[in-house]
Amino acid sequence: MKKLLSLILAMVMAVSMVACSGGDTSAENNTPSGEFLSVPGTEDGVLTVGMECQYAPYNWTQLTDANGAVEIANNPGSYANGYDVMIAKKICEKYGWKLEVMALEWGGLTPALNAGTIDVAIAGQSMTAERMAEVDMAGPYYYAQIVCLTTKNSPNAAATSIHQLTGNCTAQSGTIWYNSCLPQIEGATIQAAAETAPAMVMALEAGTADFVCTDMPTATAAVAKNADLVVLNFSGTEGDFRFADETERAENVNIGVSVKKGHTELQTAMNDILSTMTEDDFNSMMDQAIAVQPEI
Repeated sequence: MKKLLSLILAMVMAVSMVACSGGDTSAENNTPSGEFLSVPGTEDGVLTVGMECQYAPYNWTQLTDANGAVEIANNPGSYANGYDVMIAKKICEKYGWKLEVMALEWGGLTPALNAGTIDVAIAGQSMTAERMAEVDMAGPYYYAQIVCLTTKNSPNAAATSIHQLTGNCTAQSGTIWYNSCLPQIEGATIQAAAETAPAMVMALEAGTADFVCTDMPTATAAVAKNADLVVLNFSGTEGDFRFADETERAENVNIGVSVKKGHTELQTAMNDILSTMTEDDFNSMMDQAIAVQPEI
């Protein structure tokens, strides 16, 4: 009888253990830790982030995982790093997600987002009304002043207003810099848009452009690599770029995270973290990104 009771008790305990360990098949338990935030787009515990991987200091490609770089999913053997990667890692650490980075062309970010190829775009995108008609955005995760970049031996280096700038100029395609800022410079001869930020800087270094329009982080990173370049910052002066009102200016200075329209839970998750960070936090992290930017 004692043996029979012992056998029954063992069977009951076994059934109980199976029920406790195997009955929960929710997304939250699909990782070894069993703990991650599951919202539409991250049910597998992975946050897939799209960026150019060639837009330093926001993002770039390097050959190793040095300084916390993350392997690029669609370019094995290459690694992404930069401010956007740092922000993405901070978000993933908070919610227990694995970070996956996809390298995409600037113009392909929104289509990839809407197609579900990526969950978010963290790629140095301005929070413009035009962009937010296509996607929802969280943030800001950086405040980027609009500046110009020229060479130290250029007559433009002494300019104290955009109205004093002359010569050939360009900016990256699909940006407020090219579409709205350069046309405000009466003395400028606007050339074809550069496909990427590095191509824009190369045009300046090669002498095919006398100055370019960009944002402060991009300009600062370029100067850190080339001491012959100089930043022209007209912010807060009468010679600055003009916008219809402060709301429009904020749209073009504030940098945000793009999510697919209707993915409110994911957007909220982004905002819950970014809203706790100050401008000083952003600037400190950007300084770190610029400090580890590779030469190539």
